[in-house]
Amino acid sequence: MVFTERIKQLREQLNLPQRKVAEVLNIDSATYCKIERGSRYAKREQIVILADLLKADKEELLTLWLADQIKNLVVNDNKKIATDAIKIAYNQYNR
Repeated sequence: MVFTERIKQLREQLNLPQRKVAEVLNIDSATYCKIERGSRYAKREQIVILADLLKADKEELLTLWLADQIKNLVVNDNKKIATDAIKIAYNQYNR
């Protein structure tokens, strides 16, 4: 989970407690803790808020978040099928 590691790193660099981040996201501390551990997924709109709060590059966090989303979608699929699907999506996007 690259995204979760990054937000934890950024939060710790700023010495922000999880409860403060949760408060800004308008969620409870337990939910934020699950996001940071990777057992729950942040919503896309929360990424922008996190980027501002953590003084991070929004594009970097969105990219890491999306990469985790893709990985989680294909993790249980056959590796060849997952790789082929990613290639097709990439080619469709770059038309």
